[in-house]
Amino acid sequence: MVFSTFLFDLDGTLIDSVELILRSYRHTLRTHRGMVPPDDLWLKGLGTPIRVQLRQWTDDPTEIEEMAATYSVYNLEHHDALVRPYDGVVNAVRGLKEEGKRLGLVTSKVRSGATRGLKVAGLEPAFDVIVGADDVQHPKPHPEPVLAALDRLGARPGEAVFIGDSRHDLVCGRAAGVKTAAALWGPFDRSHLADLEPDYWLERPEDIRRLTSDI
Repeated sequence: MVFSTFLFDLDGTLIDSVELILRSYRHTLRTHRGMVPPDDLWLKGLGTPIRVQLRQWTDDPTEIEEMAATYSVYNLEHHDALVRPYDGVVNAVRGLKEEGKRLGLVTSKVRSGATRGLKVAGLEPAFDVIVGADDVQHPKPHPEPVLAALDRLGARPGEAVFIGDSRHDLVCGRAAGVKTAAALWGPFDRSHLADLEPDYWLERPEDIRRLTSDI
């Protein structure tokens, strides 16, 4: 199969922002709860919107908004210093663009935050479409974000692959009817994702090139 459309997750796939995310999480819980829970609790929700993740600490809508604001202020203040593209990602994505592939970003960040991450990585011009958490009613792992990206790109599920690092990415892509590729250079290893049986395993960004030939 030769794919004409490539959809990417952002955090943990294109950019290494895990340390920034964890620091923002620790700061938020320290501020609002006076404690710092284990990072594993937050990593389980990596790939879902911030307000969804905060529901494990409170179901009060007002408090969720206050905690989300604390998180966002800290995150934006430290974003550019702590975020970088993974080695090999920029060349891989630019190579797809040069081949005329349609590229979409499907992320659980809001659009403004996602755009900032792409700019830091030098990848904003490569993407034809960005679908953020504020563009859909149902974020990942629901299929809506991938389906929205396909619609905006004028692409069919059968000609697309979604590349992501988290369980939420793989579930989302499979439900939307596209092929899924697990990015193993991010925070999650093969054992964390194996039961979801992604269509492709990518050990490093250079492996994305395999998806441009008949495989």
